[in-house]
Amino acid sequence: MNSLFFFFYTLILSVVYLIALPFLFFYSFKPKYQRSIPARFFLWKNKPFKPNGVWFHSCSFGEAKAIKPLVDALPEESLRMSTTTQTGFDAIRDYTQESRYLPFEPLLFFWMKPQKALVVMEAEFWYLLFALAKRKGAKTLLINARMSDRSFPKYQKMAWLYRQIFKHIDEVYAQTSQDKERLESLGANNVTVTGNIKLSKLPSPTKQLKKPEGLLLCGASTHEGEEALVLAAYHALKKQEGSVRLLLVPRHPERFDKVTQMAEAFTEAHGLSMQRYSQNEAIESDIVVVDMLGELVNLYAISDIVILGGAFEPIGGHNASEAAQFRCKIISGKYYFNQKDIFEAVEGIAVVEASNLSKRLLQHALLKPAKIKVRTDITPILKSIETALER
Repeated sequence: MNSLFFFFYTLILSVVYLIALPFLFFYSFKPKYQRSIPARFFLWKNKPFKPNGVWFHSCSFGEAKAIKPLVDALPEESLRMSTTTQTGFDAIRDYTQESRYLPFEPLLFFWMKPQKALVVMEAEFWYLLFALAKRKGAKTLLINARMSDRSFPKYQKMAWLYRQIFKHIDEVYAQTSQDKERLESLGANNVTVTGNIKLSKLPSPTKQLKKPEGLLLCGASTHEGEEALVLAAYHALKKQEGSVRLLLVPRHPERFDKVTQMAEAFTEAHGLSMQRYSQNEAIESDIVVVDMLGELVNLYAISDIVILGGAFEPIGGHNASEAAQFRCKIISGKYYFNQKDIFEAVEGIAVVEASNLSKRLLQHALLKPAKIKVRTDITPILKSIETALER
């Protein structure tokens, strides 16, 4: 361990923490952060893990769901789960009672207990998380690691920091060969290409929904600025095919009310009907705003066409394989830079400019149902974790 770097990194973050305390206290009253900030920065109702388990850390709801194949293959009593977001926490607490918000790094000195392994998902590069876990005897793994075309130049500018972080990571499992090269250039060692673990075992429906008559369009995982595009495209298709219905599924729960208000104004202006899914799961209206988490795979199972959000704005895209497993026709924007490997593994995705969405949707009869071409083998990751458990 580079003692000088360790000391100054800890000192700087501790000073930042003290300065930020009044602001953190203020933001802790906002609905979006009212659970995560008290837990992460004040350790409120956030007791340490039991020792000697396998600690999985992921950030978002999607990442937390993606690690399920690994979680399912391990004894439940060994599981320790952490996250930094409220939606991520909603996902991990289904796996084990040993689920926590990850404390801000300087607080890990008081909070962290020795574990058999630390398994971190994708791009959660927390220096003290890796350094302290390794100091306490954990085998450290970075899985599903990626470096997109968009983010890699930013990482290169901070290469000195990532070289210090990678000194404390025993094994790295990358999504692609290009990711491996980029990670190694930043100091990563023992890098293995396994593919995207989101393609190892796809989530199955948790309930069977009744598909309404006519065409069912799903605007999935939409972000700010994308709902208006989806509504405009739906309106054009509605004039062509009167029986079509729209499922509008915002990505983040804090936007549910805003999107609902937008849909209400839209339906009122065009003489259509709408409903909130949380109030009625029967799809009876022209537009259904899906204001519940964890329902998307159930909706994909009955959808004919999916407009996949997160790529019509420069966000990075979302996992197309979950819809492709049901042979939905999929339309995406061009900004899918965080999902390149999944898009390459799925055949039939129509990628369009935002300005051409309505035109492409009107030509949906020419689209091919999407199909998954390859799957990911997570056996090397599992073997590594099991080896750590046996120590």
